[in-house]
Amino acid sequence: MSIALRTPPVLDVDALLDDRDTRIVVCCGAGGVGKTTTAAALGLRAAERGRKVVVLTIDPARRLAQSMGIDLLDNTPRPVAGAGSDGGTLHAMMLDMKRTFDEIVEAHADPERSRAILENPFYQSLSAGFAGTQEYMAMEKLGQLRARDDWDLIVVDTPPSRSALDFLDAPKRLGSFLDGKFIRVLMAPAKVGGRAGMKFLNVGMSLMTGTLSKLMGGQLLKDVQTFVAAMDTMFGGFRTRADATYRLLQAPGTAFLVVAAPEADALREAAYFVERLAADDMPLAGLVLNRVHGSGADQLSAERALAAAENLEEGGIVDQEAGKADLRDPAAPEGSADALAAGLLRLHAERMQVIARERSTRDRFSSLHPEVPVAEVAALPGDVHDLAGLRAIGDRLTTGQSI
Repeated sequence: MSIALRTPPVLDVDALLDDRDTRIVVCCGAGGVGKTTTAAALGLRAAERGRKVVVLTIDPARRLAQSMGIDLLDNTPRPVAGAGSDGGTLHAMMLDMKRTFDEIVEAHADPERSRAILENPFYQSLSAGFAGTQEYMAMEKLGQLRARDDWDLIVVDTPPSRSALDFLDAPKRLGSFLDGKFIRVLMAPAKVGGRAGMKFLNVGMSLMTGTLSKLMGGQLLKDVQTFVAAMDTMFGGFRTRADATYRLLQAPGTAFLVVAAPEADALREAAYFVERLAADDMPLAGLVLNRVHGSGADQLSAERALAAAENLEEGGIVDQEAGKADLRDPAAPEGSADALAAGLLRLHAERMQVIARERSTRDRFSSLHPEVPVAEVAALPGDVHDLAGLRAIGDRLTTGQSI
């Protein structure tokens, strides 16, 4: 099946950042495509265009802190020195899953009940690593940040790979667990009274909890039941807040950016993200295509460059070792300049082949998703370690200039 090639619509990143109705930008994508750097560059550029920005990373890697010159990111937004102009400011933070859970407990329970929950062994395990907890707490933190007036733009950097979209599902899963049938069953023994009319139910519950005790272990079951009893008044709030944040992500003030590299695997992942966001009615702003290669001499095709290199080599005047010597020594043997020229032609041909492959991969994606605007970001010669590097990424995000 042939796929028609087309030039994708251009994503206007500055227009997105300048739109005061845009309050949340969510960067999602596969691992290793520069998503964290993109989120940081977007936050910095918005701050230097006059917006009050906070960048929230869920990725446990420390790249965001390093690129912003901060020793350590934690659950508290930290100001980024040297960032912002025209009244704009930049803060950054990294989600602390357990601390966010603790804050919820402390905010919604009285001191005695809060202490009982925080000291409960089952809660400590749940808050530290239960499946879906990180994504749920990311939603909680996003909701908290959005409710404050300190920032007018929140940039969210999600975890790598397809798990980046788990935060769309995890709140529902965790909410279903916390107020689901299993939890209610565990609560029943604590709620059954001593009235005669409840004797039969008591017997049934004893049999049930005896079975659960064998499956889970007596101490674990007791810890769970104690946890559930202490959390009883909070269960409804988890689902309510998760639903509110989910609706916030669907609102017009939110924009999702899918970040990818111009490689087949990364763009397949990007297509998955695009389709999943559409299925969930999430507002997609566009695709950021990172590390795109270009050439100022693209008038010379790979085929012509290779043909010229072969002509030089087949003429009998080129010696590869002489070419190497020419690079090291001005007194290299005669003919080394031709060897160097042939080598450079081959390097140019390789570059043009890379560019052609990247464009073909991009065009395939755009043919399948012609409605998705694309911003191409030229590849930098090295990694980004500071604000200057982030500014360079921001410039490339808005110009699309390849180098």
